[in-house]
Amino acid sequence: MKTIKILSINLLLLSCVAMVSTGCKKVLGLQLQENYNYQQRTLDPNINMTAKEFLLARADGSTGAPTDTVFRWMKKGLDYCGMDMSEYEKTGRTYFFLHNDAIRIYNTSTKIVTGGLFFTFPIVNVDASGNPVIDAITGLPKTHPALEWTEYSKATVKNYFLYLIGQGTFNFYDLNAENKTVVSLLPPGTKAGKESMLGYWNGGNGFDQESKFYLRIQNNADIAPIVHNDRSNDRSGGYVTTNGVVHVYAQVIYPSK
Repeated sequence: MKTIKILSINLLLLSCVAMVSTGCKKVLGLQLQENYNYQQRTLDPNINMTAKEFLLARADGSTGAPTDTVFRWMKKGLDYCGMDMSEYEKTGRTYFFLHNDAIRIYNTSTKIVTGGLFFTFPIVNVDASGNPVIDAITGLPKTHPALEWTEYSKATVKNYFLYLIGQGTFNFYDLNAENKTVVSLLPPGTKAGKESMLGYWNGGNGFDQESKFYLRIQNNADIAPIVHNDRSNDRSGGYVTTNGVVHVYAQVIYPSK
């Protein structure tokens, strides 16, 4: 949910520009209203609950609408790594929630993951001794998309979620087209495990070694998304909780600037 939305009526304006003195008429087969009293309204971004309550309400349908499970796979990951859920109740934070599609896009016919974090940072194939199986042509480890969080180490998953919590509140009113650097909860110098290609990314560190990320607003005429690390646009943003702000992403969030 964006806190500020402006309805574009470019077609109407273009159609009327030549007839300012006479008002809008029937143009291109469309009957246009001669006078329109536009009233700008801003949707209320306050959801009157904590970030934790918002997450749980839309995770398994148990406390919200039965069919609303858009955070189901995020909650699975939090449960697996043993994340302290009280982190989502602390004040003065910016929380990045992962829509199911940001984690895995699953083809039910082929039973293959075709997108999301599980696809972008696949699991490294290992031999009987636990060593990576190297592709003779590319020189890189052979991989397969993950199907479950359990294919990653608990430490890597927990650190990933810590990176998705920013210190301080950063909403649309606090951002502009220039990148703002935000410090996450991830401890500086943290590295990802080598069980997945995340551990081979970012110079073999996986995570941002300063534990920071960038935020900015993309300038366009449509939805003006909040861009994370110059890569990922939010699906819906600006949810004002009682303890901070939540932005939701359906794209992979890369854990390094």
